[in-house]
Amino acid sequence: MKTNQSPLKGVLFSTLFLLFATAVWAQQQFTATQYQEDLRFLQENIHKNFPFLFKKTTAEAFDKQVESFYDAIPQMADHEVLVGFNKIVASFEYGHTVMGYWEGVIPYHELPIVLYQYDDGVFLQGVHKDYKNALGAKLVAIGGVPTEEAIKKMRPVVPAENESFAKAYGIHYLTFPEFLHAQGILKEMSTEVVLTLEKDGKQFEQKVQGVPFERFPRQYGMVVPGEDWLESRDLSETPLYLKNLDKIYYYEYLEDQKTVYVRQSQIQDDSIQPIPEFYAEVFDFIDTHEVDKLILDVRLNGGGNNYKNKPVVTGVIANKKINQPGKFVVIIGRRTFSACQNLVNELHTYTNAIFIGEPTAENINFYGDNNPLTLPNTQMKAYLSFAWWQDKPQWENRPALYPQIATGLTFEQYRSNQDPALEAALAYSDGNFIANPMNYFTELFTSGKADQIQPEAERMLKDPSYQFFDFEAEFNRAGYAMINSEQYEEAFFIFKLNTELFPESANAWDSLAEAYWKAGDVAKAKELYNKAIALDPEGDIGDHAKAKLLEIDKD
Repeated sequence: MKTNQSPLKGVLFSTLFLLFATAVWAQQQFTATQYQEDLRFLQENIHKNFPFLFKKTTAEAFDKQVESFYDAIPQMADHEVLVGFNKIVASFEYGHTVMGYWEGVIPYHELPIVLYQYDDGVFLQGVHKDYKNALGAKLVAIGGVPTEEAIKKMRPVVPAENESFAKAYGIHYLTFPEFLHAQGILKEMSTEVVLTLEKDGKQFEQKVQGVPFERFPRQYGMVVPGEDWLESRDLSETPLYLKNLDKIYYYEYLEDQKTVYVRQSQIQDDSIQPIPEFYAEVFDFIDTHEVDKLILDVRLNGGGNNYKNKPVVTGVIANKKINQPGKFVVIIGRRTFSACQNLVNELHTYTNAIFIGEPTAENINFYGDNNPLTLPNTQMKAYLSFAWWQDKPQWENRPALYPQIATGLTFEQYRSNQDPALEAALAYSDGNFIANPMNYFTELFTSGKADQIQPEAERMLKDPSYQFFDFEAEFNRAGYAMINSEQYEEAFFIFKLNTELFPESANAWDSLAEAYWKAGDVAKAKELYNKAIALDPEGDIGDHAKAKLLEIDKD
C-alpha cells in the first residue's frame, strides 16, 4: 500500500481504483442458481469422497446446514454467499479443511491493521502508518459490538480445531468488512469500519477504511515493520523467539543458564542448512559444552513436512545428557500446528520433554493434507483434508496438546519484550513442578498419605501453571477405574474428593451416586442422583441421573 502521493492524487487514484474494482466485481457476480448448483456439487462430493470428515459433526447436521444455506442464497449478496460457503466447510472443524476465500473469486476487503489476542484482550499489534494513533490500542468494539461478542459471532466462519487455532489464525477474520457484515457484526455493509479503541486509559473511535484484500507484511501472524507498517513492540531489543526470523531455525547458547535455546518455526529445510545437519550441530554442541538444558521453541511453528521430524526426535532420544526429566523443555503455543503437531506428539510420547506455554492449534490426532475441490460455476475452491494422522491411541486423543506448565502473554509483556514462556522454561527443574499430578496423588495414596491429596489438589487448582490439567476429569476417570475393578471403598474416596473439590459439578455427584449404586447402597445412590439433578435440572447430566433413577426403581 503506497501512501507517498499527494492528497489530491491520492483521492483521484482511490476513486478510480474503486470504480475499477466495482466494475470488475459486477462482472464476477454469479446468479443464485449458480451458487446453489455449486453448493450441491460441494455437498455431493463431500458425501461421496470425504465422508470420513464427519467426526465432529454428523452428516445429518451438515445436510441441515446446507439446506438452510441453499434456501437463503437468493436473498444473499455475493459476500454473504462467500461467508456462507466458509461456514459450511468450517463446520468440519479441521484447520486444513477450509474454503479458499483468499483467492478472491468473490472480492472482499481487509482493514489495514493486525490484531493479536493477548491475555488481557485484543490489541492492534500492528497498523498501517495512516492509523499510527491506533497502534497498540485495545480493541473494545467493532461497529459498536463488544470485541468478545464479535469473536463469538465470527467463530462459526473459522475452520478451527480448538480455541488456540481460533486465537492464532481466526482473529484476522475480524478485519474483513464483508465477513463482519455477513456475521451480523456490522449492521450495514461498508468497507469503512468504526473501531472503539482504548489507549492510555482513554476510549476513542477510529474509522478504518478497508482496502481490496492483499497480503499485508506479516510473519508468523505479526506485522513486519517497515516504511508503511508500524509495530507496537519496543524494537530496541528482540526476544529470542523473534530473533533471526529470516531463518527457519537457529540456536543460541545461554551461558549463564548453561542452556541451549533452539527456535524452529517451520518443518522445512532452511536453504542455508538442512534440518539433519542443523540438529547434528546442535547435539554436537551439547555434547562438547557445559549444557544442562535444551529448550526447543516451536510456538510459532505452523508445520511443513512431518517426514523431516525424525532428526529432532531421534536426536533427543539418543542424547543421554538431555533426555532426562528437567533437562528438555519444549515451548508450544497457539500457532503450533500441522506437521509441528506431529513433532510435539512424538516428543511427548518418546522423550522426557516438559511442555510449557499455550495449547497447540491442532487436535492430537487430526485430518491434514487437503485436496482442492473446484466448484464448477464460480471456480471457488474448497480445500478438503484426506489424510488421517494418528500419533496417539484414540483414548489419548484431545483437542490439543496441553502444556504441563501454562504461561500466557499480556500486551504489556509483549510490548516490553518480556517472555513468560522462556522464563518458565529456564526456571524449570524436575524438583520444582509436578509434571504428572495423578501419578503424584497415586503415590500419596499408596504410601499411606491419602490425607495430603486434597490439600495438594487444592493448592494446584489455585496455581495458574496447572490451568490446563483437568483435575475433575482425571479424578473421575480414576474413580471409574476403581468401580470397574470393584474396589468400591477406593472409588468412594476418589469421587467424594471430587465433590469436595468441585461441589457445583453435577457430574461429580452423578459419579459418586453410581459408585454407591454399584456397591449396592440404593438409598444413598438415589440421594446423590437427586443432588446431581438439582444442579443440572435441564442438562445432559441431569437427564442421565433421571434415567438412572428410573432404572433403579425398575430393579
